[in-house]
Amino acid sequence: LAGNKNRDDTHQLEYRISRLEGVLRLNKIITESGGKIFATNGKTADFDGTVEKCKEAGGSIAIPRNPGENDAILYFVKYFNTYAYLGIKQSLIPGKFQPLNEAQLSYTNWYSNEPSGRGEE
Repeated sequence: LAGNKNRDDTHQLEYRISRLEGVLRLNKIITESGGKIFATNGKTADFDGTVEKCKEAGGSIAIPRNPGENDAILYFVKYFNTYAYLGIKQSLIPGKFQPLNEAQLSYTNWYSNEPSGRGEE
C-alpha cells in the first residue's frame, strides 16, 4: 500500500504543478525551451538585482545556449517591450563576453558589431 500511496501523491503533485504552469503561461510570466523553464516577474530591475532575484527563486539568470532558448528569452523581450539581462559579463579582453560562471559561450546570436555592452546586443 505504501507504494500506491507514493504513486498517488506523485501523480497529484505532477497534476498540480502542471496546472500551476498553465496559469503562469496564461499570465505570460513563464515559457519553456528544451525542458528548461524561463520566467520573469515582469518588473524592471538592475542587473545585480536581477541576478539576486533569480538566485532567490532557485534558478539563475538566463544564458541562451541554442536558438530555442534565445527565442524563449526573446518572448519576454517582445511581450514586455523591453530588454532582458543575460547571464554574461565582459571579460578582461574588451569586446569579449563570457558567462557569469566563467565558462565559454557556446552560442551567440549577436547583431552586427555586437556585443558592445550598451544594451543593443
